[in-house]
Amino acid sequence: METRTDTPMALRIARTQDVAEGIRSFELVHPEGAELPPFTPGSHVKVRTPSGAVRKYSLCNDPAERQRYVIAVKRDAQGQGGSVSMHDQARAGDMLATSAPDNAFPLVDSAKGHVFIAGGIGITPILSMIRSLGEEPAVPWKLHYLTRSPGTTAFADALRDPALARNVHIHHDLGDPARSFDLWPTLEKPNGAHVYCCGPRPLMESVRDMTGHWPARNVHFESFNEGGGVKPDDQPFSVRLARAQVSLEVPVGQSILATLREHGHSAPSSCESGTCGTCRTTLLAGEADHRDMVLMPEETCSQIMICVSRAKSPELVLDL
Repeated sequence: METRTDTPMALRIARTQDVAEGIRSFELVHPEGAELPPFTPGSHVKVRTPSGAVRKYSLCNDPAERQRYVIAVKRDAQGQGGSVSMHDQARAGDMLATSAPDNAFPLVDSAKGHVFIAGGIGITPILSMIRSLGEEPAVPWKLHYLTRSPGTTAFADALRDPALARNVHIHHDLGDPARSFDLWPTLEKPNGAHVYCCGPRPLMESVRDMTGHWPARNVHFESFNEGGGVKPDDQPFSVRLARAQVSLEVPVGQSILATLREHGHSAPSSCESGTCGTCRTTLLAGEADHRDMVLMPEETCSQIMICVSRAKSPELVLDL
């Protein structure tokens, strides 16, 4: 069954706070003070920004809280305007249409330990996770938080809390690749722990490569690049739905999943950023341009994540 959280609630911005250079947090509450729908560690909500664009933001407060949702937004001047409008137009007292929480990046309760790897704004879902573990966690955990500089490190004050700080390692590369933190000693030997990574695509790809020898079920990724983004050499292509016996054109800037919905066809989905695997679809013919973080090399000829991946060939044939 498809997971959708598009039915909005009108929530009020109770407070905003700059938590790092170019990163602002927003505290969202029910306008009448009512409790909000519960959420689990790693959850996100979708918010209609002042620009009209709908964007996905992780909840970074403790899931035990029921009176508020806290999100953090990085201002991206090169984006499509959603984050800029949040920074430049959204003010305390304003109302924002907000979905109920959904979770495509859950914390695994049965894990023997947790290794959290965050890059930049990727700290947001992980902060909620480590807050949920409490002062006396049942299993050990460690956070490696990789940022450019102290000024760009979101929630640094919260991470210095003595209850968390002993398990937190923050590394600044100052924009110098030679100063990048070496994660290999942490990931070299699988030990029953689960790895959670959220951050820029190069960081996630590096972690994916370094955890290739880990059980796939123990490694989890979260991305906010819904639809896979647009690359300079993207071209339109067609998808043929073998069971429905129809062909559809997928334009540049639109995912296969979005094209299916536009034409009245449904398919399972959740994260819509190529990290959860919900939209896995059998590829019957054609060459895919894989942009997900889920498929193993041996699966790329026969499977595709339709929320982000595109085509290298003029047509893809899907088992839909």
